[in-house]
Amino acid sequence: MGPIQKNATLFNPDNLPMQFAARYERTIGASLARVWENVLDWEHLPHLHESSFSALDLEDAGDWGWRALTTGQPANKTTQTRIELVIDRKNSRYVSRTLEGGLPGMEIWTALSPQEGNMTAIQVDFHIPHIDEQSAQKLGPHLTTLYTKLWDEDERMMQERQTALDARAPSARAVKLDLGPTAELMSSLPQTVNFGGRKVCIMEVGRALHAFHAQCPHMLAPLEAQNVSSEGIITCPWHGYQFNIRTGASSDMKGLQIKPCINIQTSTDGHTYLVET
Repeated sequence: MGPIQKNATLFNPDNLPMQFAARYERTIGASLARVWENVLDWEHLPHLHESSFSALDLEDAGDWGWRALTTGQPANKTTQTRIELVIDRKNSRYVSRTLEGGLPGMEIWTALSPQEGNMTAIQVDFHIPHIDEQSAQKLGPHLTTLYTKLWDEDERMMQERQTALDARAPSARAVKLDLGPTAELMSSLPQTVNFGGRKVCIMEVGRALHAFHAQCPHMLAPLEAQNVSSEGIITCPWHGYQFNIRTGASSDMKGLQIKPCINIQTSTDGHTYLVET
């Protein structure tokens, strides 16, 4: 379908009485490729940015960008906002417009510039219609504070994803790993170990030991023991995907699974081992 807004890659195409509210600039420790990937990734907003967004209902998405109905925090005290994000890749920028909700007509323009060392410079300009200059200046600091937090969270995600991508280089395949004496292992759970070049989390659920690849198969988010429920369901911190750590199977009907290739064995020598099946 594409954008609802006509002439969406132009500034203020509806010729609204617009006020400049603020500019936010910083350099992100991630490549331009990771940043564009993040911009198009609408799915992470209510999970990675859960303190700012409580829900997101997607209406449309494509190479052009995406449009969604979002709910802020706290959910019972905020109005829903329809946001349309449109990419102008030719000019290395994108715009987020508020179509409905708080501050309707607001345009947030973000320009991207690749830097040496897999860094990206960003420049964000906030424009708000139907308010006077003084009101716009009062809103500016609130907007830049919010965007500092959002970009901090996004930067960590992009860096963790790049690290995970870099680590996927071929490595020696591990067949068996001695985890040490079982009694000592049980007293130090949960713990994460390196097994054949991959991180594996070991924990106890329902009085049984389980081991699982500590990486979401969706976009390689780190999966950690603190995100596992008492029923053995782990939730991805970036996009909310859920898996059963006992079987590796999806528990949210999204069709993905954690690689189920690790067994835990306790030997007669009193040690516990990871064994690839």
